[in-house]
Amino acid sequence: MPGIKKIHHVAIVVEEIKDSLTFWRDALGLELGEMMDVPNEKSVVAFLPLAGCEIELVQPTSADSGIGKYLSKRGPGMHHVCLAVDDLDALLDKLKNQGIRLINEEPRESGDGKRYAFVHPESTGGVLVELYEE
Repeated sequence: MPGIKKIHHVAIVVEEIKDSLTFWRDALGLELGEMMDVPNEKSVVAFLPLAGCEIELVQPTSADSGIGKYLSKRGPGMHHVCLAVDDLDALLDKLKNQGIRLINEEPRESGDGKRYAFVHPESTGGVLVELYEE
């Protein structure tokens, strides 16, 4: 049976990563682990490791991207919670069989080859959930 391993990251949509780092890095003292361009999601992401998980700052690079539309509609703030899973395919099948609404019925692949899928907030009590296979 597929299982959840841990919270992988909490993603926060920001207008400008460099401005947001004044709080997360400079004021709180979190270290900037990595910053990367994610062309398939039209975004730039900054990862700030924290006790076995990460804070992920996400800045859209295009107003017509999913993140860009989210920012335009809702403004900056928490975007999603990501859970690390051990068998993404099996978990997606299980959720589909239980009638859970998925944004991605098949896993997507990130630029570094990691697989992920999103669960629609309608099925989670209003929270966008990302499932991420480590």
